[in-house]
Amino acid sequence: MMSDLLTVRNLTKSFDENGPVVDRLDFEVREHEIFAMLGPSGCGKTTCLRLISGFEDADKGEVRLDGEVLESPQTHVAPQDRGIGFVFQDYALFPHLSVLENVAFGLTDIPKHKRLVYAEEVLCRTGMGDYKDRNPSELSGGQQQRVALARAIAPKPKLVLLDEPFSNLDAMLRDSMRKEVRELLKKAGMSALLVTHDQEEALSFADRIAVMNDGKIEQIGTPEEVYYNPKTKFVAQFLGRTNLFHADAQGGSQVATKLGPMNLNCNACGRVLCSIRPEHLTLEKPTNQKPENVGTVLGREFKGHDITYHVQLGEEKYLVHTDNRVLFEPNDAVVIKPLESAVILDESD
Repeated sequence: MMSDLLTVRNLTKSFDENGPVVDRLDFEVREHEIFAMLGPSGCGKTTCLRLISGFEDADKGEVRLDGEVLESPQTHVAPQDRGIGFVFQDYALFPHLSVLENVAFGLTDIPKHKRLVYAEEVLCRTGMGDYKDRNPSELSGGQQQRVALARAIAPKPKLVLLDEPFSNLDAMLRDSMRKEVRELLKKAGMSALLVTHDQEEALSFADRIAVMNDGKIEQIGTPEEVYYNPKTKFVAQFLGRTNLFHADAQGGSQVATKLGPMNLNCNACGRVLCSIRPEHLTLEKPTNQKPENVGTVLGREFKGHDITYHVQLGEEKYLVHTDNRVLFEPNDAVVIKPLESAVILDESD
């Protein structure tokens, strides 16, 4: 089992009297792990990154890297002394330096006559060796990103921080760069902490995800865990489209709903809030169902390989995501059938 490289405990930061921007965060990043902090703009994820990197001082809490205290009420290690690499959202390359000089800039622990040689080796690993003599202004966004990554990993940091590094790229390049950067980090055996507001990015890039909301972490888990088994309403809705409904549980793992009997992901008793993803439902033609169990197709979104249906059932509207072989038209009568268990959400706080 991998040991923890970065440990964050009770990390808190306020900038004014409106309350903490980062509120008592607790999490770990393991060795050789890519960890993502996912949340909407303003939730505190970038501030957390700046606290870990040393660009901000924490009000409370502790940050440890490989056992060494970097941040605490008594300690503040300077950013350049933390052994952490940082890839900024705008890449922050030095415009007056060549690509090679940018990568060599932070190699202060290597003798001067060896720095450019080693920097060129790192550039070649990122596919940018042929661009070593160019200035950053002569590069595309994807090329600048590779140079920024090369500069961050060249000093062999224990941890690499990535602040929305793909947000300035177009959709097609963003997807390919995610794959390339993930592969580079894995081949180098480095741990990384990614901050992003993009759900698809976090799900496809990270080994584990911390979902943040209003300065707090609502859930930590693998991409599959946070998507298929969200703990809160916010996580369920932020990670993708979902159907929410209340039901009265009788102590077992099944409840009666307008869709018929539905399995739950755990035993429950009393009034519960449930979530079920649109792809965990399907549509069928009515046979002998009661009228109250028959819905009406309000509309559909055809996407080639799949279809999303909007269905009215009683006073509720449901999203149903099917493959392209399940064909219905607006105003068709349909029955919604669950394919998987519904997930019970925590409504406390």
